[in-house]
Amino acid sequence: MKNLVIITAPSGSGKTTLCKEIIKKEDKVQFSVSHTSRKMRKNEKNGIDYHFVTNDEFLLGIDQGDFIEWSFHFDYYYGTSKFQIEQSIKRKTPLLLEVDVKGALEIQKLYPDQTISIFVEPPSLNDLKIRLEKRGSDSKEIIEKRLQRIEFELSHKSNFDFIVINDKLEVATNQILEIIKNQTKGVPYVT
Repeated sequence: MKNLVIITAPSGSGKTTLCKEIIKKEDKVQFSVSHTSRKMRKNEKNGIDYHFVTNDEFLLGIDQGDFIEWSFHFDYYYGTSKFQIEQSIKRKTPLLLEVDVKGALEIQKLYPDQTISIFVEPPSLNDLKIRLEKRGSDSKEIIEKRLQRIEFELSHKSNFDFIVINDKLEVATNQILEIIKNQTKGVPYVT
């Protein structure tokens, strides 16, 4: 039964905003709150956007096997809770996972029969750069690092079940909701 819904995209493609819209519109889908060692951005809340932890706490979690996948990029750790995924599978509840491409590929590999994977693409590379700059949370150096990863990320989009272009938020949200509803038929909590 497919109940792990993976949303992945290059930084700045709008995956966080899309996930928030999906959760607003489909309250039967739970959101997997990832862990990170980076600092909170304005408007973020601990336990809702991320579990914000120190580097030492994150490294302890790695040692204890707490993460199903984790990575270190842009000077910070990011990881997905193994416990949350296992609970979702056990309870057969739909779980929305917002992860980078590497993490998405790892989760697909570990749970091929439970995953639905959606790659979100920006309308253009120029739009992506503008979005990253407007976000105002990263230095020019970090934006450049994020842009350098795009080629790698885009080269893997064919590894995902669906590709959605996030040109208009409402259209992309509705496309993803339709995919979720069609692909999670039989999951008891999705209408």
